[in-house]
Amino acid sequence: MLKIRLKRLGRKKKPSYKIVLMENLSKRDGKDVGEIGCYNPMEKSLVFKKDKLVKAIQHGAYPTDTVRHLIYRIINKSSEK
Repeated sequence: MLKIRLKRLGRKKKPSYKIVLMENLSKRDGKDVGEIGCYNPMEKSLVFKKDKLVKAIQHGAYPTDTVRHLIYRIINKSSEK
């Protein structure tokens, strides 16, 4: 089963993450199937490729709780404008 989850990058105390498509039994920083976007909590920036995200979900990939929260946050921010 595929999951959409965060893959940690960066150095100590300065995290950044890639939003990736992975097998659910893979390690956190293991091999990913594809990259969907990136998230930097230090700068509070979130960028993702909407078409890849929609395609992954249509093919049965489940986002983790954290990724789901990030997606809702960006959708709500865009709907307020």
